[in-house]
Amino acid sequence: MVVPLAEQFDVVVIGGGPGGYAAALYGAAAGLKVAVVEKDKLGGTCLNRGCIPAKEYLETAQVYRTVAHSASFGISAGEPTIDFGVAQARKQKVVDQLVGGLSGLLKKRKVTVVKGFGRLSSGRTVKVDDGTELKAAHVVLAAGSVPRTLPGFDVDGTHVHTSDEVLSWTELPRRVAVVGGGVIGCEFASALCDLGCEVTILEFLPTLMPPVDTDIRAVLEKAFKKRGITVHTGAKVEGHEPQDDGSTVIRWNGDQALAVDAIVMSVGRRPYPDGLLDDGAGVEVDDKGFVKVDGTMRTSAEAVWAVGDLVNTPQLAHVAFAEAITAIRDVLGEPALPVDYEKVPWCIYSHPEAAYAGLTEEAAQKAGYDVVVEKLRMVGNGRAIIVGETDGLVKIVAEKQADGTGGRILGVHLAGPWVTEQLGQGYLAVNWEATVDEVAQLLQPHPTLSETFGEAVMALTGRGLHG
Repeated sequence: MVVPLAEQFDVVVIGGGPGGYAAALYGAAAGLKVAVVEKDKLGGTCLNRGCIPAKEYLETAQVYRTVAHSASFGISAGEPTIDFGVAQARKQKVVDQLVGGLSGLLKKRKVTVVKGFGRLSSGRTVKVDDGTELKAAHVVLAAGSVPRTLPGFDVDGTHVHTSDEVLSWTELPRRVAVVGGGVIGCEFASALCDLGCEVTILEFLPTLMPPVDTDIRAVLEKAFKKRGITVHTGAKVEGHEPQDDGSTVIRWNGDQALAVDAIVMSVGRRPYPDGLLDDGAGVEVDDKGFVKVDGTMRTSAEAVWAVGDLVNTPQLAHVAFAEAITAIRDVLGEPALPVDYEKVPWCIYSHPEAAYAGLTEEAAQKAGYDVVVEKLRMVGNGRAIIVGETDGLVKIVAEKQADGTGGRILGVHLAGPWVTEQLGQGYLAVNWEATVDEVAQLLQPHPTLSETFGEAVMALTGRGLHG
């Protein structure tokens, strides 16, 4: 779309990812005149090279597992094979459908979309690399992030890959080393293992997924080992040596080495303020590249906000949504509650899945709470037995009352089948500071996987049924 020079907008958003398009849609719904400047495709990393395509990989793996184990249900389907080209085409169809839907929604809300690289100058002027200039009463920075790598591991798309390259693979490697055992690394490892790759995870820290509750993490680690995923923790990777046959040897901890066909770097993402700010923009950036903001996402520059991966908060699309809404409410002069990052919901789409909200048992104790916990395994859940997925656990962390029963719910931690779809009630309980007595009175439909959550809460009242 061609935009007149120096056109005036109520809000100009730089970046069309989750934080950016959420700010634009929310602002437009409130009657603001909004423009979005996006250098690549609407939807940003999440829709195009992150959440959505990665979960499509994981769903392909889920279908493969279902077919592979269908004989136990009396279904004769034979040994499944993977046509990865078809899987990739389906992934792209899903991505294109969502990006197209987003484009249509922005158009319906009369949001002006400008294609190009936007840069904030003084006086809240946004300069686009095609020469367009947009004047804004308010600016929201939402430039997102890019994958990190490590020294000695330059991304070449042949031996060394990040999530960007993995999600564009046309064929699967036989042997893969995943460097980084955080959420993204474990999701990739899980999917690639299910799709037939030999997978090794190399994690620098002593455990996989450090923020995850210890008991939940143990369920995932046991399942990974059972499925043949090799895990090395305390592994400091040092480099790799390409071989004549197209493989590469990755080295760690001095004397450890492994020949693989691909190295997947999953060591996090860095903010992307590169070229975003002119010297006169007045926006402060810390030494790690994050834009500094206050509780309502205001930067150091007047009438300029920043949201999403550009700020030092959990790099989650739903966090970016919430921050965008907070920023636009502040633009409108409405009450704008800061996001409570301690209670953010987290979902891990590995097999088995994990999901949590609130404090872990260890974190609650460090915060000074006297706690009581209840842990119930999925092995006794009727629905879990029916679907053949009993590797799972529900753990509730609550304040301990004088009589030893649970009071306010501080954390809900889940592992097992489809727990990412079950976290909603746990998240609400934590954020509404509900007590176990209040939640225990609520009905859980039967037979469902979520019954285990209800059972665990009821047990904390001192009157559990099956625990």
